[in-house]
Amino acid sequence: MAASAVRHLQYGCGFTAPPGWRHFDASPTLKLERLPIVGPFVRKNHRRFPSNVEWGDIVAGLPVPNAHFDGVYCSHVLEHLSLADARVALGRTFALLRAGGIFRLVLPDVEHLARRYLSDPSADAVHTLMRDSGLGRESRRRSAVWLIDWFGNSRHLWMWDFKALEAALRNAGFQGIRRATRGDCEDPKFLAVEESDRWRNCLGVECRKA
Repeated sequence: MAASAVRHLQYGCGFTAPPGWRHFDASPTLKLERLPIVGPFVRKNHRRFPSNVEWGDIVAGLPVPNAHFDGVYCSHVLEHLSLADARVALGRTFALLRAGGIFRLVLPDVEHLARRYLSDPSADAVHTLMRDSGLGRESRRRSAVWLIDWFGNSRHLWMWDFKALEAALRNAGFQGIRRATRGDCEDPKFLAVEESDRWRNCLGVECRKA
C-alpha cells in the first residue's frame, strides 16, 4: 500500500508495527540502525526495529501531510516528554487528523500509582512507586556508559492523570474526550496496535478532531 493511501499513523511505536499503518519512532537506536554500512551491526536492543518503522519525532514534526489521517495512536509516549513538549505533541497530533479523526493514547496513570502507594503499608511502598512511575534512579553509573542512558528516551519526564490530560487535549482542540479501554473504539484498525499488556493498570483516552 502506498504511503499516501495509509490513513492511520502511530508515533512512538517501538517494535509494534502492523501493516496498514505508518509507524514512527524517535529512538536514537533506530537512527543508528538505519545508518549505511554500520547500521546492520548495531545491536543495542534485544531485536531490531521492523523495516516499516520510520524515524520521526512528533515534537519536531513528522514528515507527513496535515489533515490526512483518520486515526492516530501513541502508547507510552507522552510520559517521556517534558510538559512543554507534550503540549506541542498534542497540538501536532491534532493537526495530523482529518475532521472527525480519532486520537487514542495510553500511558501510565499517576492516580492509580498514587492510590496503590497510599494503600500499601509496607516499608517498600515508596520504592514500588518510584519504580512503577519510572521516576528517579536506583543506581547511577560512574563510567562513560552513562552516555547510553542519556542518549536514550527511557526515563519518564512528566506524569499524567485523566483530569490533566483531558484539559491538555481540550486546549489542543480535541473534543469528545473520554476514558478508553483496549479495543473499545468504533474503528477496528486500532486493535492491531493496542497491545494488551501496555493497557493494564494504565490510563487510556480517546478523543476526536471535530
